[in-house]
Amino acid sequence: MTSTPILSPTAPSTALRFLSIGECMVEMAPGDAPGAFQMGFAGDTFNTAWYMRALRPDIATQYFTKVGTDAVSDAMLKKMTDAGIDVSHVVRSKTRTVGLYMISLDQGERSFSYWRSQSAARQLADDTQALAQAMGAADLIYLSGITIAILDPAGRDALLDAIQSARRHGKTVAFDSNLRPRLWANQKQMTSAVMRFAQACDIVLPSFDDEAAYFGDATIQDTLDRYRTAGATTVVVKNGAGQVLYWHAGQSGTVTPPPVPHIVDTTSAGDSFNAGFFAGLDREMSMEDRILAASHVAAQVIGAKGALVELKES
Repeated sequence: MTSTPILSPTAPSTALRFLSIGECMVEMAPGDAPGAFQMGFAGDTFNTAWYMRALRPDIATQYFTKVGTDAVSDAMLKKMTDAGIDVSHVVRSKTRTVGLYMISLDQGERSFSYWRSQSAARQLADDTQALAQAMGAADLIYLSGITIAILDPAGRDALLDAIQSARRHGKTVAFDSNLRPRLWANQKQMTSAVMRFAQACDIVLPSFDDEAAYFGDATIQDTLDRYRTAGATTVVVKNGAGQVLYWHAGQSGTVTPPPVPHIVDTTSAGDSFNAGFFAGLDREMSMEDRILAASHVAAQVIGAKGALVELKES
């Protein structure tokens, strides 16, 4: 097992710089009283940034998105800055606001309703100069299938061009396919776009259950092979409570996560896993240990309620 860092800061004598790109939304979650809701903020790439900052406060964690100029947008940015996330590259829109989703519970089962037609984040790739500046100030850039799903075709092309340019300038790009068919016109459009972006990324972190459902993968090996063939140098296939399969530096292996004694809420399981994995990229660790560390983070998160859970020290 190799135990060398995967990433090193591009600027000498500085800590690793992490940039997460996507949409953060207002979350309305059921409160304790009947009919009451509690407002929060969440979103897959924001969740990953939040956990990255919690795990590695020494790493400069940035978030790139587009928000409005209204009070709720201000509150969202305050949530980020209070967590130590750098929002200096966030773009503001005078005509749009942020998206919102509401959680409904039925005998413990969660369902979601979304309002994001006026979300400024749908235009996050329109300001290509701001996007390039944010990427230029990062070593590791992360985005997801939701990031690309909310964009129109022109925005998707602009974001793809930006990450391809960032890679040419020595940046490392990571991608979670995070397949959400309700955000796409059809399944073919979704799978085609996801593979276009996967081909432009160094690290891919798919989830097997989604890949099997929408790409038709019969085995977890099929998922790994598809992304490896696309050109990713590191692939980690998440598999719920099952074995995690990985490919890195020409070698593959499996890791069995320890059992989780009590599952309360699986929200943000994959997002927190990704952060746990990224947190070890600049350290001398084996791939197995990075994946076990990521699984430990995810286990804590699904053992409590909500997307953002205070982590205990290992």
